[in-house]
Amino acid sequence: MANTYTQAYFHIVFAVKNRKALIDKSWKDKLEKYITAIVQNNGHKLIAIGSMPDHIHIFIGYKLTQGIPDLVEEIKTSSNAWVKRENLIPFKFDWQKGYGAFTHSHDQIERVAKYVLNQEEHHRKRTFREEYLQMLRESNITYKEEYLFDFF
Repeated sequence: MANTYTQAYFHIVFAVKNRKALIDKSWKDKLEKYITAIVQNNGHKLIAIGSMPDHIHIFIGYKLTQGIPDLVEEIKTSSNAWVKRENLIPFKFDWQKGYGAFTHSHDQIERVAKYVLNQEEHHRKRTFREEYLQMLRESNITYKEEYLFDFF
């Protein structure tokens, strides 16, 4: 539509099913590149991506033509099939149900991108559970414990 201008940034977080540490350092870069391609092929701009053995952070410049649930579903379904097709692990690999999607303003891009890219450093200080709960609190999101990721 003419004269329509939008700007949206989303920080998306989701975990490996049952929080199993299945994303290995030997192929995490390939996974991140694969997910980057999915994001870009859907018309979004990947700003930063960072994975840990049991979860992933994706920070994007979001094009409003696709719903976030549809994008996350495509990322999960396609990357899950890719991990299986590439025989990257001898175990069953699946993403856990649900995700977190947090909005940010333009002036927060550098800070959030740095945060996403420095996941290993952050997790030396706190667990994924602590990190995720803090993200929910900082975004003032009401949640129910029974619907959070499986934190063991």
